[in-house]
Amino acid sequence: MRTQAAKRYQRRFLSSMLAYVGILFACVWATNTYQPTGVPLIILSVLPALPVIIAMVVMGLYLIEETDEFVRQRIVSAMLFGIGVVLSVSTVLGFLQYNDLVGKVDVFWGFPIWAMSWGLFQCFLSWRDSRAGGGE
Repeated sequence: MRTQAAKRYQRRFLSSMLAYVGILFACVWATNTYQPTGVPLIILSVLPALPVIIAMVVMGLYLIEETDEFVRQRIVSAMLFGIGVVLSVSTVLGFLQYNDLVGKVDVFWGFPIWAMSWGLFQCFLSWRDSRAGGGE
């Protein structure tokens, strides 16, 4: 059974991701259509990041609002795993770039890699716990 904090998290996260998709499409359309420069281009470049930042806040709120200590510990473990994946990938890519073995890698991939790693590790923990007879 999902906790109330998890239900709020899912609703908030989905809202922020829907806003991200809408804002991203609108900004790409506006940039391609009007080809702005200067401050308008800066604004159109930053706007899609705002829902992603909100999503990070939502994840932090989930951690703060969760009252089940077992679930909370799993959230923290998965977050740390995600951080480890991002730091490992960025370190390897950095050395590959330093030696001119790979080209430019856009840094905005850090959050999606972290979020996917976090989610996958939570799935792994659920699978592991269900195999041990202690699943949720």
